[in-house]
Amino acid sequence: MGTDEAEPYVQLASLRQLHRVMADMNKARSLALTLQTVADGVVNGLGYELACVNLVQPDGDLVVAALAGNSAAEALIAGRVGSRASWERRLNMGEAWGDLRFIPHTEGWVLDEDDVPQWYTDGPEPRFEDEWHPADRLFAPMYTPGVPGVSSGELIGVLSVDRPRNGRHPGAWGREALQMYAFQAAIAISNARLRANMQRALVRLEREQQALRASEESFRQAFEYAPSGMAVAEMGGDQHGRILRTNDALCRLLGRPASSMRRYSFSDLVHPEDIGTLLRTSAEGGRAELRLCRRDGTYVWVSLRNSVVADVADGPRFLLTHVEDIEERKRRELQLAHRASHDSLTGLPNSAELRSRLAARLCTRPTAMEPGVVDTIDAAYGEVAAGPGANGLYDTGGPYDARLYDTSGPYDVNGHGFDHRPAVDAFGAYDHHVHTVTPEGERDDGTKGLAVLFCDLDGFKSINDRFGHNAGDAVLIEVARRLSGAVRDGDTVARLGGDEFVVLADGLGRADAEDLAVRLRNEIIQPIRVDGRAMRVGASFGIGWAQCGMTADEVLQSADERMYVEKRSRPKAHRRAG
Repeated sequence: MGTDEAEPYVQLASLRQLHRVMADMNKARSLALTLQTVADGVVNGLGYELACVNLVQPDGDLVVAALAGNSAAEALIAGRVGSRASWERRLNMGEAWGDLRFIPHTEGWVLDEDDVPQWYTDGPEPRFEDEWHPADRLFAPMYTPGVPGVSSGELIGVLSVDRPRNGRHPGAWGREALQMYAFQAAIAISNARLRANMQRALVRLEREQQALRASEESFRQAFEYAPSGMAVAEMGGDQHGRILRTNDALCRLLGRPASSMRRYSFSDLVHPEDIGTLLRTSAEGGRAELRLCRRDGTYVWVSLRNSVVADVADGPRFLLTHVEDIEERKRRELQLAHRASHDSLTGLPNSAELRSRLAARLCTRPTAMEPGVVDTIDAAYGEVAAGPGANGLYDTGGPYDARLYDTSGPYDVNGHGFDHRPAVDAFGAYDHHVHTVTPEGERDDGTKGLAVLFCDLDGFKSINDRFGHNAGDAVLIEVARRLSGAVRDGDTVARLGGDEFVVLADGLGRADAEDLAVRLRNEIIQPIRVDGRAMRVGASFGIGWAQCGMTADEVLQSADERMYVEKRSRPKAHRRAG
């Protein structure tokens, strides 16, 4: 058989061999094995004695990633890096054999000093034209598949081959085979890279999921087993504020099962007086102290602390609320406040609290006013003729001294002590302040005022001297009880000190105040039993009247003086204890 007749069989055998090595490339399970299989395929399937795979790194330079055919060359240049600029220079010079680049030894000497890793082989000069010279260079660029007619692929590496086994430059078939192999190698390497990236991503995802599961479990345990109450509520939308989840501590605190808690929001459970506090609480990082309703209808003081958490990035946001039981602290605070303002023996308001309540009703009446202005103020209950001023207050329109008064106190409009504290000095004005006035003259003219009844017990010292301080204390406690039971709701009964008591009763005329003093005296003089003994004390009352322009001490002093006048006017026998 002649050479021409044998050529088809040679090409067919080479094609079969090429098919086998390409199949081996795609069977490799990792990027490293794929690169080595590519290099081995050049040697085993394409008939070259040496093959090197130069792989593009993320920074653009090329590293010798695999080498086949020569262990000495592999030991020398494997892992070394050549710059992208040097490789671009090689791929842009020499002869273009399709996509291949051939640089003959007559031109390659200019590349001897660049930074591309090279393996030098020795050999004689070519004896005929197509004989391979040891300094000849042949490169097969590997590109990712591009979009036909739109863009070319991206360079992912270069195959460099050396010394064909037949010693000749590859012919048309050999060039086509190497070019086809480089194209398939690029696909295999790209697929291997994709698989490696996917494996790394899967590993990273699994680790993130494990971390997320661990974080969720940590949160669940911290949430469920927290010693104080915790709740998660919706944030935004139609169901804003609805409770989604509660822990056992919160359910125990409110006496409600978790299933029923999901029907409420905190606004459904808060005390009506505290709803404003809840609404003023900022959602993010907000804090509030308020009362929440238990299942049995009682209320418990709690501290709420809010924070916002996101389910996932840019996902729905939820409100995480920490609920701390502060009932005991609030009770102690109230007890301390009560002790500071109330008498420890009788439980009545003490001297400081009495003065505070009295001062709350009194304003500093403007002085040096124009004629008729005071009458206008009294008639209009603080709405001065000048009319509304800034912020809805009333401006006197004059140069005299006046103040703004706050009527936000805890007392009612029937005279049981509006908290008329000076709010601000500003151009002389009153914020609907109702002046406290005194009934005129000795006759009852129908004017109602704030009566101050100063009470001093008669004969109390002899009880202390004869029966001891314990008996005296028991008498004071009983007198306090009788006084408190004989006045109206909203009136104030206070212990000024020792055996002195004061009653503040608003909305009374002169006759009303005198009748009240008689009733109180009659209550006090009834026998008091202490340790089986019946004891009696008398009582002297002085009736004073509070009036704006007076201080609390001036009002009390006035009532005290009238009490002494009344005491001296009564026969001594009527003032002795029984």
